[in-house]
Amino acid sequence: MDRAALDAAYNNAAAVADSPQIVAGWEARSARLRAAHPEGMDLRYGPDERNRIDYFAARRDGPVLAFIHGGYWQNRAKELFAFVAEGPLAWGINVALIGYTLAPQKRLDGIVAEIHASLDWLHAGIGMLGGDQARLFVAGWSAGGHLTAMAMGHPAVKAGLAISGIYDLEPMRLSYINDKLRLDEAEAQRNSPMVVAITDKPLFVAYGADELPELCRQSEDYAKLLGRKAAPVPRRNHFTVLEELASPHGALTALVRRL
Repeated sequence: MDRAALDAAYNNAAAVADSPQIVAGWEARSARLRAAHPEGMDLRYGPDERNRIDYFAARRDGPVLAFIHGGYWQNRAKELFAFVAEGPLAWGINVALIGYTLAPQKRLDGIVAEIHASLDWLHAGIGMLGGDQARLFVAGWSAGGHLTAMAMGHPAVKAGLAISGIYDLEPMRLSYINDKLRLDEAEAQRNSPMVVAITDKPLFVAYGADELPELCRQSEDYAKLLGRKAAPVPRRNHFTVLEELASPHGALTALVRRL
């Protein structure tokens, strides 16, 4: 692909015409859920402004699912994604939403390090928050799917669910996404799950069956490399696939319950 073709191949917002309306709906739903859990909001795990976690308690001594948001490492925030907690919460799974510094303020090496720092903090504090320290799981969407794969090496993480992620960063380096990421070849290599995040831990790789072909390919290739089958979700695109986690009876919530 040339630059124009590559840009189009990874432009999820352009591919989903009603994505602004979908995101506006997320914002309203997330605001309601955050208002219902004020005691767990904005728990600080590090020195930077976005080094905060929103914790949604479901059941004392229950498992904890840490969710990492997307936005190509340069957009969006944890506050927008609280709505996805509703599915796991219905089954007694505590949910922690992780915030992190965005590019270009921080390079991808630093963002990955922040995710590991957040998991250090979360694991150490799970008992105080009311969860089970022995059952910490990670999930993430889009850029968060990538960061989930990169988090599988953390010793406290038992298993993960990577949703619509990017696992080979070379296309990112060669497309418009790199205008803010500023990846060079070496940084792209050391942060590509296809190269460095091969894991024996349970990891489901899921995506919307109606996503852009390159997003589907990335998930299929990574799952194949892990020796597993990817989990395409029928009739879901890059945005609507998250409804399968927000719903107690969604396909992604079912995968979380299996983990």
